[in-house]
Amino acid sequence: MGMEQDGLERGPARTSPRDSLFLLTNLVRDDGMPLCQARVRNLSATGLMAECERRIAVQTRLTLELRGVGKVSGQVAWTHGERIGVAFDRPIDPRLVRRPAGSGKRHMMPDYLRPHSIRAR
Repeated sequence: MGMEQDGLERGPARTSPRDSLFLLTNLVRDDGMPLCQARVRNLSATGLMAECERRIAVQTRLTLELRGVGKVSGQVAWTHGERIGVAFDRPIDPRLVRRPAGSGKRHMMPDYLRPHSIRAR
């Protein structure tokens, strides 16, 4: 496989279902060198498709951070213009990215701090 797969509207066929989304992340080479900011456009358990600010070579090893998942490592599997496909080293749960930010626990205000309405008698 060459450095870029031109003429394709998308990367190679995928086996995992994908979710469309818009999420910003920073791509960092395995040696710690920042590559660029990327806009994740779709995500599955085994990889993602993103639009990058610069070209990245196929087979580049990288790490990125996904909200709700944490750091994820993988390798660029294909490129097409500013789009790249990244194959993850280990599957993730893509549903975690869509969860609301926070711990997932509801923060309840104690009763004594809640405003209470006083009813006239």
